[in-house]
Amino acid sequence: MKAGIHPDYREVLFHDVSNDFKFITRSTVQTREKIEFEGAEYPLVKIEVSSESHPFYTGKHKIVDTAGRVDKFRKKFGTVGSKTSVAE
Repeated sequence: MKAGIHPDYREVLFHDVSNDFKFITRSTVQTREKIEFEGAEYPLVKIEVSSESHPFYTGKHKIVDTAGRVDKFRKKFGTVGSKTSVAE
């Protein structure tokens, strides 16, 4: 491999800010922030969704209702053929 043309591949700490979950993996992502974690300093990348908070992996699927659109749809068409349950 040619020297000097590849990005720095190093350990990086990813922080899921939605549930305060942190994990270390290797990445080439560039970041300005650093954090102390388990006695070592790592570059920090803040993310909104990870496998710890994503509904597909957690099994906590919910319907996000914007301005009553889901209720309006269910009143009009009922629940025939619906594969999701009503989130309460």
